[in-house]
Parts: sequence; C-alpha cells; structure tokens
Amino acid sequence: MTGIVYKSTGSWYFVKSQEGLFYQCRIKGKFRLKGIKSTNPIAVGDLVEFDVETKGDEETGVIKLIHERKNYIVRKSVNLSKQTQIIASNIDLAFLLITINNPPTHTTFIDRFLVTAQAYSIKVILVFNKIDTYQIEERGEILYLKDIYETIGYTCVEVSAKENTNVAAIKDLMKEKTSMFSGHSGVGKTTLLNAIEPGLNLKTKQISEQHQQGQHTTTFAEMFDLSFNAKIIDTPGIKGFGVVAIEKEELGDYFTEFFALKSGCKFHNCIHVNEPQCAVKDALEEEEISWSRYKSYLQILEGEEENYRTDIWE
Repeated sequence: MTGIVYKSTGSWYFVKSQEGLFYQCRIKGKFRLKGIKSTNPIAVGDLVEFDVETKGDEETGVIKLIHERKNYIVRKSVNLSKQTQIIASNIDLAFLLITINNPPTHTTFIDRFLVTAQAYSIKVILVFNKIDTYQIEERGEILYLKDIYETIGYTCVEVSAKENTNVAAIKDLMKEKTSMFSGHSGVGKTTLLNAIEPGLNLKTKQISEQHQQGQHTTTFAEMFDLSFNAKIIDTPGIKGFGVVAIEKEELGDYFTEFFALKSGCKFHNCIHVNEPQCAVKDALEEEEISWSRYKSYLQILEGEEENYRTDIWE
C-alpha cells in the first residue's frame, strides 16, 4: 500500500493510505538519506510503501520503501551529539515564525533556516507574530528586519493570532499546499494554527517568564488535513539550527543577495572573506547588503554554532 507519513513518534509512524485510512507502522530494515545519518530515517511528509499485517483484531503496517523526496528540511543538533534530524519532507511552503522579545528570534537563527531552505528549494514566508504585543521600539525592529528580508526577495507577513490580524492572508498562502510551521518554542505556532483552523484544538502553554522561552507543546512533528484544501506540518519548537552538508564554496550561493553579486568577483571560487576585488565585500562596505546577513554567513562558514543558545530538541 502507498501512504503519507502524518506523524512520527520515534519508533512508530502514523501513515495515511491513499484510501484515507490511518495505519500505525514500523520500519523494516535501515534507511539512509544520501549518506546523511539521521536520528529519524523517516520524516513526516514522506511518501512510503507499506505492508499491512493482521494480529488478532489489530492491523499494523511495515514500511518497506520511501519514495524519493521532492525536498526536505534537515538540521544538525547544536549540542555535543551533532546528530542530524530531518524535520519534514515534501514541503511546498515553510512558514518561519519570528518574535522580537517573547521569546527573541535572532537573525543568525533566521539566516540558518533560510540557507537550509534555499539549499533544498523550499520557499519560505517570514511571519512576524504577536504584533499586538509590541511597543514603538519593537515595531521599529520589525520594520528594520522586514526591510532586510523583503529587499532580498522574501515575503514577510505581520500577524496577530489573538486579534486575527492577517490570519486570512496566511490561509490564502496555504491553500492547495503542504506547509510547515517552524520557529523557536513560544513564538505562537500553536496559537496561530488554532486561529487558522479552530477545530484542531491544539494545546498551548505560556512563555516562561524567568527565561523568556517557550515551553514545548509539540513533542513530535505532525501533519494535519485542513478544511480549506491544505495540509500543515506542525513541528516542535527548536532553539538551535545547525546547517548540514553545505560546502564552504557553495554557501554563498544560498544567500540570495551574495549569489546575485558573485559574477562580479575577481575569482570564480571567491568565498567573500579575504579575496581581493570581491563584489560582496564591496557591496557590504557600501551598505548595499546587510551586515547581520554577512555576520551569519561568516559564522556558518567558520563552523560556529549559535553559541548564545543551547539546543533542547534532540
């Protein structure tokens, strides 16, 4: 039988067959993804083949084949284990939720997510959530960030799930697509999903006042069918986003504004650090590209982690 993985709990996978029935499945054998060892060889969104086994009154499935993925989002844990994790696969659209101070989303995290999505040809929408909670200073920061990312071609949407601001705009973008919602714990993914589809009744938790961090409400990635001909993959909140399997010579290609300038560099293999006559560094000095983006680029290039955070999604 053929089906799509809707939920993974680590050892069991909930698969929806083409006939619309759900089966609890396990893996047969070992799966590998282009040499990347991952903590979860099968991800939500995977199209799989499985056999049904009957024991007494219970039917379970055994997954025997994963169809080739159109794309996927993979991250490296930023703790000592350095294991990789496929967050989701076969995604049409990824929504990255961003908050300014409750909890804060740093540009390094945003840029790491965007680089990975760009590498795997996944379109990203940046969602600035909780806009009803911000004062003038925070509103100015949102406008500053929007200017950086809209200038290089990313769609940015300001949203308040609680006041229903631009929720309809998010729904319009999601129609006829499989979308993924991602971001730090506490940025309001669950509240926004409940506003988009109230019938989901997903659980929410409050922000920890002591650390200004979200508490986990989503333990495993899970896909839901929505009433307006759309699918959504809700993912656990993540703190660190380690970039996987991108060579130093290729990294600049996934920063869209760097790639656009690449032909102007003296050397075709320029990595935009110490080389003479570098179009990217020239543009940086002229403030034609963002210093925060260049800082993120250097951090990834040098193999540094998001050292202001520790990772808790393993």
